[in-house]
Amino acid sequence: MESAALLEPLSVAIHATRRATIEPGDTAIVFGAGTVGLLTAAMAKVSGATTVVIADIDYGRINYALSNGFAHKGYIVTPQKDSNETAGKLAQAKELSSDIMQIASLNDPDFEGADVTFDCTGKEICMQAGLYVSLPIFSSNPWLIVMQATRPGGQLIMVGMGTPIQTLPMSASHLKEVDIIGIFRYANTYPTGIKLISSGVLPSLDAMVTHRYHGLASVKEAFELAGKTLDKDGNLVLKVLVET
Repeated sequence: MESAALLEPLSVAIHATRRATIEPGDTAIVFGAGTVGLLTAAMAKVSGATTVVIADIDYGRINYALSNGFAHKGYIVTPQKDSNETAGKLAQAKELSSDIMQIASLNDPDFEGADVTFDCTGKEICMQAGLYVSLPIFSSNPWLIVMQATRPGGQLIMVGMGTPIQTLPMSASHLKEVDIIGIFRYANTYPTGIKLISSGVLPSLDAMVTHRYHGLASVKEAFELAGKTLDKDGNLVLKVLVET
């Protein structure tokens, strides 16, 4: 039952990784450790990525991702007060990008960024962090460019649907030839999802259904809980299931 309930978000993850170009040995960054983010991270691993970094504001979700084999590394994003100024927003994105780069680099001095970055949040700051690049500045290394989360020639996959209008540093996409790829739900992925679940190549999905409700009368309460990371008792919220 749990696996069947997760077939839809798994199909979204399958579609996202199909739209991407992941090769063996690649590094992938996933923003968002909700159900879709976790499954996207798992699919990146299945597709050949040998370093998958997942980022979220919730410690419990990051701990779940690492403890259950959905990702190799995790980063807990510190919530920041929203800035109304573009410069302030980009400064926060730059900081986020820099922190994740350090985790993803594995201390490799030649690391240029992730081969593929998945934004499973729909949040503007995550898209900005995936693209962020500063203007050229002169230093001991002439015309040093501040690195962004996605490497030159890499891909940024828009999975989450959140902020409809975003301010993005598009010069980064131009200068670094980062491809921005959008997805919408899934296409012809259910058969693949069923095979993957049956094969056992994915981490166990049983514990991902954290809460169950019964009957249509409980739908409103279930949706309210699904928008949270913890329930009233402090338990982790991932997948909320309504059984009729």
